[in-house]
Amino acid sequence: MRDQGRADGLPFIKMHGLGNDFVVVDRRGGGPVVSAGLAQRLGDRHRGVGFDQLAVIEPDPQVDALLTFFNADGTLSDACGNATRCIARQLMEETGAASLTLRTGRGLLACRDAGGGLTSVNMGAPFLRWDEVPLSQDVDTLHLPIEGDPVATGMGNPHCTFFVEDAEAVALETLGPQIEQHPLFPERTNVQVASLGGLDHLRMRVWERGVGITLASGSSSCAVAVAAARRGLTGRSVRLTLDGGEIAVDWRDDGIWMTGPTMHVFSGTLTPAFLETV
Repeated sequence: MRDQGRADGLPFIKMHGLGNDFVVVDRRGGGPVVSAGLAQRLGDRHRGVGFDQLAVIEPDPQVDALLTFFNADGTLSDACGNATRCIARQLMEETGAASLTLRTGRGLLACRDAGGGLTSVNMGAPFLRWDEVPLSQDVDTLHLPIEGDPVATGMGNPHCTFFVEDAEAVALETLGPQIEQHPLFPERTNVQVASLGGLDHLRMRVWERGVGITLASGSSSCAVAVAAARRGLTGRSVRLTLDGGEIAVDWRDDGIWMTGPTMHVFSGTLTPAFLETV
């Protein structure tokens, strides 16, 4: 006998932050558990809905909500900054609140309305030690022993940032999968290429583990900003231009605040027939 959630279909919403797109499933009122298999089927842009990440909202007795993130290949991710901003905006519009707190695998994240349609989230302090990123061996995270001299940063997920003369000229479709699977990263890694675009301005492109090239990434933006500040290339407050638009990152004493736009694109319902194929 099918459960009622599958018999009735499964509601979802589609959102994006600078083209970094998400399917959001709200389970605060119950419904079927979202599995890795469902995430994979949903992530198929031809036979599902398509997304860079799937975010699941669940109740949490201590904060406003609990968020769980799946990559398009069905693997889990502790952090997804743009999805966190999108969901924070959605929940603030529902409740009329100007701020809230969300629980993720990264920890408790403070979110707030930044005005002008922008939403800010505090992604917490970066992880800078090799075993926190994590890496497979004790090396200098500011200068990894990889061709191109990249920087490693942990944001609840691992990141590898290359500073280059021209981010546009890098064959990210080749570099990305090579570095994602590098043995120095036991949990695989997100990969960024970034170049200076002016004072405290960076042009960056992103390869996300388990996804591929994306138009934007919140946690990657934070990682690049941290890496640039550690290298002395920028200050701790920077503007980043991604393929999908611009985002602001401010590395403060209380964590890394990321601010940018969000968009609720549409709402829909997965059919019982689709759910039966999972």
